[in-house]
Amino acid sequence: MPDSASPQATIQLDPQWREALAGEFAAPYMADLKRFLLERKAAGARIFPPGSHWFRALDLTPPDKVRVVILGQDPYHGPGQAHGLCFSVRPGVPVPPSLVNIYKELQRDLGIALPRHGFLESWARQGVLLLNAVLTVEMGDAGSHQGKGWEQFTDAVIARVNALEHPVVFLLWGSHAQKKAAGVDSVDRGGRHLVLKAPHPSPLSAHRGFLGCGHFSQANAFLEGQGLEPIDWRLPESVQAA
Repeated sequence: MPDSASPQATIQLDPQWREALAGEFAAPYMADLKRFLLERKAAGARIFPPGSHWFRALDLTPPDKVRVVILGQDPYHGPGQAHGLCFSVRPGVPVPPSLVNIYKELQRDLGIALPRHGFLESWARQGVLLLNAVLTVEMGDAGSHQGKGWEQFTDAVIARVNALEHPVVFLLWGSHAQKKAAGVDSVDRGGRHLVLKAPHPSPLSAHRGFLGCGHFSQANAFLEGQGLEPIDWRLPESVQAA
């Protein structure tokens, strides 16, 4: 899949992921997805995030660096919000409600002060794969690119992570994420990966068990127990988007 859905563009993707996912890019469903994106662009649709950031989560977190996976559904559909990482927004954009609740749980769980921004790139650079199930959306139209092929592609990403030799923590918030990663080889089924589940951090459901879940401390305790570096969940005070 070219970066801007144009035949002349080159794929902007981490080399490890490019090799691991070569079969997906060559598959017929990806050609169909590319055609759909080109048609929507030609029709004047504003597609978020920009093409250079469709694979940003993979670019920042190559397979050998993945330590934690957080799954979202599709990108934010407001101007200037989405930049390729689930739950994250660009610097200067108000922190969305679900991310506010994530920050509240971080504060409760680890005593981390509430950040003033919603830019999560520092997590991604440490090995937190912030993956949406669908990687594009049209302005003001949530879920508009669902069912067009992205889900098959991101299923393949999850399968590649599941096949990694080192253990990974999957943080599955909400039924959508839990269904998407249902096949992960979790430690409670004799596998190597830790799977932690909770309701979605949305204001509609966070009070049903997300707030109080303790996932951040549990993730770090597991990583340290496996001889891996924990995640520093603190975010820098000043940030700048690439």
